[in-house]
Amino acid sequence: MPLLHKIAGVVIVCAVVAGLVLPGDRRERERRDAAGRAASASGAAAGARAAKAGQTPAPGTPASGAPSVAATAPILAAAPAAVAAEANELGQVPVLMYHRILKKAELSLDRTTKELYDELTGLAKDGYYPITAAEFVGARFDVPAGRHPVVLTFDDSTPGHFALDAQGNPAPDTAVAILMQVARENPGFRPVATFYLNKDLFGMQDAQAAAGLKWLAQHGFEIGNHTVSHPNLSGMSEKQVHKEIGDMEDRIVRLTGAHTTTFAYPFGAVPRKKAWAEKQGDRYAFQGLFLAGWKPALSPFDDGFDRWNIDRVRSEGKIKENDCTRYCSTAWLEYLDKNPDERYTSDGDPNTVTFPKAAEDRLAKEYRARARMY
Repeated sequence: MPLLHKIAGVVIVCAVVAGLVLPGDRRERERRDAAGRAASASGAAAGARAAKAGQTPAPGTPASGAPSVAATAPILAAAPAAVAAEANELGQVPVLMYHRILKKAELSLDRTTKELYDELTGLAKDGYYPITAAEFVGARFDVPAGRHPVVLTFDDSTPGHFALDAQGNPAPDTAVAILMQVARENPGFRPVATFYLNKDLFGMQDAQAAAGLKWLAQHGFEIGNHTVSHPNLSGMSEKQVHKEIGDMEDRIVRLTGAHTTTFAYPFGAVPRKKAWAEKQGDRYAFQGLFLAGWKPALSPFDDGFDRWNIDRVRSEGKIKENDCTRYCSTAWLEYLDKNPDERYTSDGDPNTVTFPKAAEDRLAKEYRARARMY
């Protein structure tokens, strides 16, 4: 077994031993990092101006406006349509984590093309609506009423994720082609995802990669940072962490002309100081950092949401390996289907945050002005 996958296995087992949240558990989560909120609020105006001017915001500048703080404002009544949809925008959001996509799986983290097609089709049938990781952390996403946001993330930029054929269309049996096929077969299922890049860039050389990344951006896909060589950052120095993340960011900017908004930790391993991964001067400054598993993410409107430690769920069936009978995508999606009151359900209005009264105490105070309750 390759060394990286051995390390991945060790990290996964340690995560389980450390204490994961089983479906239905209500352990108290950490409150959102105060510094993250302050950075988001202070950079909002600059981000809005850059977006309006058609420019790429500088690293660390939110692309959307920050919510106003009105901690004592009364919460308005929810719209009838939102009530009818049983909206709960304080519910959990599955952020699914994929690795290699192959016709036949070779390693434990691989998913076959059929497994990906079946899982995406199931999401479409169950009312899920894909959004990008950047849209999720920005807390301004437009999901139809009654539907449920899901974030599809693909790590390591392997050839099975994306390629273009001679006609400039997604090559068959790649993740992008499968996602677009499912969208054609299920109108209303939005074909977007987030790709976390390493140096290999889907097996493309830089000239080809530049064209491919441009195609992805033009079609609504997000490009994220996943370091140059996929190391375990937990054992690295500040200089080494900055080099791994910064060199990858430099290359992405050189190829696309734009900075990335989100970052996914290789193996879910966090550096000794999280700040090393969050920002390095003007080189990179992320708005959200994603872990490697094993539970759905809190709503970005939840007071416990921490943009620097966003949970993901490994895509896998209910197999015994790594407790996937409880912690992987099939198990969690089944759980949320059986417990819809715990799942994020949209009110259909990106400018409001609707939820049942029983969830009021979980609302982050800075979203109170946007809140609607029933």
